[in-house]
Amino acid sequence: MPQARYDQRVRALVEIRGGPDDWDEAQRRFDDQGWPVRGSSPGGEQPRGSALDPDPAARVFEIEVRLFGAAKACDRGAANRLRKVMRSAGLEAYVRFAEPIRRDREMLSQWRVVDSAWRRAHPPHSWRRAVARVALLCGRYDVGGIVSGKPRQALRLARTHTLQIAGVGVRPLDGRWRGPVRYWPEEETERRLFHAVSWSLLTAAALLFAVGRSGFAWWFWVTVAGLGMAGGLRAGTRLSRGGRRFGALAVVLLMVFFVASVFEPFGGDERGWTRRQILMTALVIGVLAGLWLLVRQWSWGEWAAWVVPLVVTLALSSFLAAGSVLHALYADGLSFSPEDIEVPAVWRVLAAVKVLSLLSPVLVVPAWWGFARHRHHLYAAPGERLNVALNACFFLLMLGVVTLQALDSARTAVDRTTQATERGDDPPSYFGIGPEWTCVEPAVRMARLSGEGPHLSPERPYLSFGVVDGTAMLWDRTTREPLKLRASQVRLTPAASGTSRCTAAAAGDS
Repeated sequence: MPQARYDQRVRALVEIRGGPDDWDEAQRRFDDQGWPVRGSSPGGEQPRGSALDPDPAARVFEIEVRLFGAAKACDRGAANRLRKVMRSAGLEAYVRFAEPIRRDREMLSQWRVVDSAWRRAHPPHSWRRAVARVALLCGRYDVGGIVSGKPRQALRLARTHTLQIAGVGVRPLDGRWRGPVRYWPEEETERRLFHAVSWSLLTAAALLFAVGRSGFAWWFWVTVAGLGMAGGLRAGTRLSRGGRRFGALAVVLLMVFFVASVFEPFGGDERGWTRRQILMTALVIGVLAGLWLLVRQWSWGEWAAWVVPLVVTLALSSFLAAGSVLHALYADGLSFSPEDIEVPAVWRVLAAVKVLSLLSPVLVVPAWWGFARHRHHLYAAPGERLNVALNACFFLLMLGVVTLQALDSARTAVDRTTQATERGDDPPSYFGIGPEWTCVEPAVRMARLSGEGPHLSPERPYLSFGVVDGTAMLWDRTTREPLKLRASQVRLTPAASGTSRCTAAAAGDS
C-alpha cells in the first residue's frame, strides 16, 4: 500500500543490475513502498552522464524516497531503507546518490485588507486622525480578506481582487515587513526556536539541581549548566539573520532565568522531592515521545507483529497482577498463605496497577527505538536483522529488576508491620490489608479450642487479619507466627494498642 504520510523527501539514484526482469521487480517494489519513480536510464547514461561506467545489464532509477523522521541525516536513512528493500527482494542494487529535497516556505508578511476612506475623512494632523489610526489597528476598518507579501505587493493584490469598495488599503498583521532583515524559512525558524528553548530549559534545570549540592554532584550540574548556556547562546544567535543577535541572546537569557525562578519556591527539605519529580516527569515525557515516534511510523504489518503481542502481554500481566502478587509476597513474609488473607477487589486492581507500573521501565526499550528510527540510526532501519539474543537478555534483565522491586516492596511492608508490632503501634496498611490489634476471648473451654499455631494467651492482644472462610487469622508478635482459630469458638474485640492488656478471662479458666 502506498505511503500517504511522510516527513521527508529524498531524491535518490539506484543502480539495479540483473536485466529487465530485475528492473521490473524493482519498479514494483518502489510502487509498493509509495516511492514515485521520476525516470530511469541505462547505466552510464543520463541522469548522471558518464559518472558511472557503462553496463548493459544495469539500469539507474531516479526515485523519490518518502520517509518519516528528522530532516538531519534523512539522506542516509533513505539510502539504508532502499538497501533493505532491495535486499529483501533479492535484487543487486546500489544506491549511487541521495540528497534531501528541501521545500521550505518563505516567511511572508501578512496583511489585512481595510477601507482607506478614513484617511480622506480626517485632516492629517487632527486628533480624529490619531483616533482613527488606533481604530484601524483594532480592526475597525477591516473589510475582510488577507494578503501576503511585501508592502507594495500586498497593496496591489488587495486593489486588484477587492472590487466592492472604492478605496482599498492594507494594514500589517506582523512586523516582518519592516527593515532589510531576512527571515529564515518557516520550518527552519521553528527548528532554530526549538533548539533555543531546549537549551534554555536544560540550563535552567541544571541550575536548579546544582543548588544545595556539593562535591562531584555540584561540579557535574554546573558543567551541564555551562554546556546548556553555551548551546543556548549559540542557538539564540542563529534565531535571526542580520543585526538582531543581541535581542535573541537577551530572549534566551530571560527564558533561562524565568524557568529557574518558576522552580525557586520549591526549596528547603522539599527540594529533593521536587528534583526527583522533575526527573521522573522528564523520563515519562521522554518515554511517551519515543513511543509516539515509533508508533507513528508503523505499517499495518508492524501493528500486527508488535501491538497484538504487546496487548496479549499486558493482558497476561494484568491477570497475574489481579492474582495479587504483592499480596501473596506480603502474606508469605508473615508466614501466611495467599488464601489466608482476604483482600477487596478494588485493592487487587490497585495492586495490579502497581505491578504494571513496575513493568514500565521495559517501555524504555521501544521508546529508544522510536528515537533511533526518527534520527535514522543504521541499526534501527526497517528490515534490519536484530541481535535477538542481546535483546532477549536485556528484557530478561529488566524483568529481573522489576521482580526485585516487587520483592523489595513487599519486604519493606512486612518490616514496617513487624517493627510496629514490636512497639505496640498500629501497623500500616498495604494495598487493602489493614491488620488491627484485637483481644481474643475463647467462647469454649481452652481444651476444646481448635486451631493452628502457638498457644493462645487471652490476656494479651493479637494482630488480626480478619476472618476468612470461618477462620480467624491472627498473628502473634511474641512468636512471630500466625495463629488460626475457628471464628465460632472465639470472640474478637478491638484492642486499644499492642501494649494494652485484655481483661477478658478464658472460658476454660472461669
